[in-house]
Amino acid sequence: MAREEYHALRRRQVAEAVERLVAAHGLDGVTVAKTAAEAGVSVGLVQHYFASKDDLLRYAYTQLTERTLARAIEQAEELDRHRSRIQQALAHALAERLPLDEPRRAEWRVAFAFATRAVDNPNLAAVRNHTEAQIRARLAQAISNGKKCGEVRNHTDPDTQASRLLAHLDGLALHTYLDPTALPASAALAALHDYLSGIFPGRCRAHD
Repeated sequence: MAREEYHALRRRQVAEAVERLVAAHGLDGVTVAKTAAEAGVSVGLVQHYFASKDDLLRYAYTQLTERTLARAIEQAEELDRHRSRIQQALAHALAERLPLDEPRRAEWRVAFAFATRAVDNPNLAAVRNHTEAQIRARLAQAISNGKKCGEVRNHTDPDTQASRLLAHLDGLALHTYLDPTALPASAALAALHDYLSGIFPGRCRAHD
C-alpha cells in the first residue's frame, strides 16, 4: 500500500468512527479520546491527522456529504445508461437523502446533527454550503436537460425549481425521520414522486 493511500485509509477510519459516535450519542458525544477508542487507534494517531476537534468534525462531515452525493450521482447515471426518464433517474438519486430504511436513517441523523451545528460553526457551514451548491447545480442541469428533451415545460426556471425541490426533499426527510407514523417512508417517497411529476410532466422526445 502506497504511503498516501495508507494515510487516506487511516483518516477515513477515524472519520467513520466519528460518524458512529454521532449516530449513537450526537455531536456532543464526540471527543478525541472517544473517537480513538471507537476507531481502535491511539489518541496520538488521531491528533497526528487532526489538529483539533473542529478539524476532525469538518473532515468527517466532508466525507459524509461527498459519499452521499457520489451515491446519488451513481444511481442517476446508472439509470441514465438504461435511457430512463430524467424524472425517474432523479427520483432514485434523491431517495438516497431520505431516511427510508435503517442505514439511511442512521446516515440522515448524522448529517442532520452536523447541519444543525453548522448554524454556529462557519467551518461546518462551509462544508454544507459547498455540497448543497453542487447538488442544486446538478438538479438545475437535470431540469435544463428536461427542457431540451421535452420532459419539462419551456417556461420553467431550472435554478428556481432546483432550490425548491431540494427544500421539499429536506422537509420530507425531516418529517419522515422525526415522526415516521405520520409520514412513513412510503408516503415520503410518493410525495417526492408527485413533486417531480409537477416539474417533469412531459415525455422525453429522445425516447420516442
